[in-house]
Amino acid sequence: MLGPTVVIGGLVLALLMRSRLGVLVLEDVRLWSTLFVSICIQALPFLVLGVTLSGVIAALVSPGFVERIVPRNQYLAVPAAGAAGFALPGCECGSVPIAGRLVAAGTPPAAALTFLLAAPAINPVVLISTAVAFPNEPMVVVARFAASFLAAVAIGWWWVIWKRRVPLDDIHAHDHGGSRWARFSESAAHDFVHAGGYLVVGAAVAASLQLIVPRTALDTVAGNEIASIITLALLAMLLSICSEADAFVAAGLPQFSLTSRLVFLVVGPVIDLKLIAMQRGVFGARFVMVFAPMTLVVATGSAVLVGQVLL
Repeated sequence: MLGPTVVIGGLVLALLMRSRLGVLVLEDVRLWSTLFVSICIQALPFLVLGVTLSGVIAALVSPGFVERIVPRNQYLAVPAAGAAGFALPGCECGSVPIAGRLVAAGTPPAAALTFLLAAPAINPVVLISTAVAFPNEPMVVVARFAASFLAAVAIGWWWVIWKRRVPLDDIHAHDHGGSRWARFSESAAHDFVHAGGYLVVGAAVAASLQLIVPRTALDTVAGNEIASIITLALLAMLLSICSEADAFVAAGLPQFSLTSRLVFLVVGPVIDLKLIAMQRGVFGARFVMVFAPMTLVVATGSAVLVGQVLL
């Protein structure tokens, strides 16, 4: 199992490589280590927030309580879960363990998955950072909220309809016994071990890909709207930038249209390399094989639709 030693060891190794390889003039290696460390450091605070909330759910929330507050009608539970995502000021790294804990506590998977997609995309921190990054384009904030919420709800309803055809690994609540503090600490530690290791794997792959994709390739496709949309959708998935920071990256690509940059902002928080790795660890490989491509298509389509209307 990938544990805290992988998280700490990976960061320490990357920092050592960055500081000591200058004499070897291996600029690519130094750049890779810088990218790797920046992705991990950017994501870890929100991962900690996520596993903390996950531990609180494990310690305080019983399956019976969840069943009472979640609407029995799953078609109503999905938008309710999406709206709940507005209240969590965290990124996608923290939403994965929370969603897994909600499923284990008895929440319908459709609602938990909707929350997983909505929380990192429409929370106040993300919307504020988007407003700061696009000071002269206030409709970008509105469009990001609308497209992200629409995508999350659409995928949640898709799960309600097709759940029997989408394999999902069994997720069991861990019965730690003892006091609530014991249940909280052990559950949070378990989720950090599980999600933190996969975060490091995803960050390492993302850092490698950032060196492969040449910046000149972006300038070539910027003049074609369809090519721009496809490029920025894939770039958002490959770069794996935290949702609190991705707006500043999108603002730094003025050669692309607002709609294509909206695609970048909507796709990134719901499907990227580190998310795929973390979702695999929580929900299983078979689930990711179906859920990841569906999320990419729906998020891209939602952004294009909303962008055409609002931008």
